[in-house]
Amino acid sequence: MTTGGDTIYDDLGVPPVINATGTKTRIGGTLIREEALEAMNRAAEAFVRISDLQAAASERIAEVTGADAGYVTNGASSALTLGAAACIAGDDLELMANLPDTDDVPSEIVMPRTHRNGYDHALRAAGADIVDVGANDYHLGTGSENTQPWQIDAAITEETVAVAYMEKPFTRPPLETVVEIAHDNDVPVIVDAAAELPPTENLSKYVDQGVDLVAFSGGKAIRGPQSSGILAGREDLIKSVARQHLDMHASEPVYDPPERLVDLEELPGVPLQGLGRSMKVGKEEIAGLIAALDAFVAEDDDAVLSEWHDRSERIAGELESIDDLDIELANAGKTDAVSTVVVTVDEERSPVDTETLVSNLRAENPRIFVGGDDVHRSQFTINPRCLADSEVDYVVDRIAANLEAE
Repeated sequence: MTTGGDTIYDDLGVPPVINATGTKTRIGGTLIREEALEAMNRAAEAFVRISDLQAAASERIAEVTGADAGYVTNGASSALTLGAAACIAGDDLELMANLPDTDDVPSEIVMPRTHRNGYDHALRAAGADIVDVGANDYHLGTGSENTQPWQIDAAITEETVAVAYMEKPFTRPPLETVVEIAHDNDVPVIVDAAAELPPTENLSKYVDQGVDLVAFSGGKAIRGPQSSGILAGREDLIKSVARQHLDMHASEPVYDPPERLVDLEELPGVPLQGLGRSMKVGKEEIAGLIAALDAFVAEDDDAVLSEWHDRSERIAGELESIDDLDIELANAGKTDAVSTVVVTVDEERSPVDTETLVSNLRAENPRIFVGGDDVHRSQFTINPRCLADSEVDYVVDRIAANLEAE
């Protein structure tokens, strides 16, 4: 199968992708909703003061999440960077102007060691120093937790500006416990929940649990612009984010930002261009994200999950007829919601090993991306979220053909 010039990527001479691995940024995340595309096109037709638009978006995000306020960022990663910057700088304009230089100012963020990952670079980009605590005892089967609550408490000092938490169905200690410890020490909690949608209820779940800032991707389940994100939380921290993100290149006599985001009575003057200047969000992305968020909230979670599950069952059923493959349905571990097809290759009998199979699929035109995180275990996965029903047979046929070709 070739796309025959059906896409702009064909026109550009770039192989398009059939996405059987889920909302991965490296292959474009997800497909933007029609509602978001329409909103982006309409937003492109006129000018608007970005601070006014962000203020309106803040209100809508607050309604949906139950937070004091919200903010549209250019991805969940920048939401974490701006959130960390807010926890470090607060309302101190001089400190904002100096970030990411944090010499001689409190800038430590405490994080359970097993929550550390490549994405915590977003926190460090603001000038934060991550203090990780705990070990790997649970995974070694010792009977102990990886991180004991008292270890988090002991790690919090006068240099601590926040506690960071990577939200996954399996992460420990429980978030409520971490929030209680942090708040007992007057320290805010930042939660990375970039990929924790659906279900829709997770939009408000973390705020209900008392977190101070939570970051979501706008370009995954919400299906807004791929480069969009959401930060929701405490009003004072969101205001600090706005001061460090909005275009502040203005003469003081005519500087009049919306009070919801920037309260002039709290400021000694006009903030300088802050850390967030390189993370600016266009009017089109803000409008598109809010339209996508409204559509996402209006969806029937059960219907969406049922559709994904039915597609996974169909894929599994078709793959079971292929020799040398063992098929099961499982949760991908990314959220509690998505049924994923786990394929184990019998490499003793198969003419091709798993790594070669996955690589060959990615080299085709169109490229076929299946989940390759566990090729070292002779496994790959197929996630139904971004795979159209019309593409299922083709993916199954190409898997079979690549196994037979060797």
